[in-house]
Amino acid sequence: MSQQHLGILKKCMQGNRKAQMKLYDLYADAMYIITCRYISNGEDAKDVMQEAFLKAFTRLIQYKGEVAFGAWLKRIVINQCIDTLKKRSLVYEEMSDQTMTIIDDDTSWDIDVHVTKEEIIQVIEKLPNKYKYVLQLYLIEGYDHQEISEILEIPVRTSRTQLMRGKTKLKNRLNDHFKHKIS
Repeated sequence: MSQQHLGILKKCMQGNRKAQMKLYDLYADAMYIITCRYISNGEDAKDVMQEAFLKAFTRLIQYKGEVAFGAWLKRIVINQCIDTLKKRSLVYEEMSDQTMTIIDDDTSWDIDVHVTKEEIIQVIEKLPNKYKYVLQLYLIEGYDHQEISEILEIPVRTSRTQLMRGKTKLKNRLNDHFKHKIS
């Protein structure tokens, strides 16, 4: 973070509204893109993003600079998205030990190299929520299973299982999509 950004951040911690607007302007576009990955309606996404910024401004004193400010803010935005989805009765199915099969072999879901990143994201968007959000957090946001379990309030084993099943569904849908594309 540049010296100018650090100065803005310090002023924000003191409650300076102009500095808060500057900080908002610096990060709003990137945080809106992240919010839209979880909240499909654009107006709802703006509301959720603004709630996340309000939460961040009230918690600025907790920011210790251990990670980049953008990463700290991104986590608050994602948590706000997940909280909003939970309020909308997003329910994750618990996996029993009998149904749990974990295959952590990333080569088992290789896809055709001609599939674009945009196509992958479009297919992820169409998956059931219990797979979609774990895939987004893991593949797009880069969180590990422990972090996903904390964010979604699910057991780590459920995160692993939903990721594995989500990858399988993603692979199958991408393969179907690619077959139709070249036909």
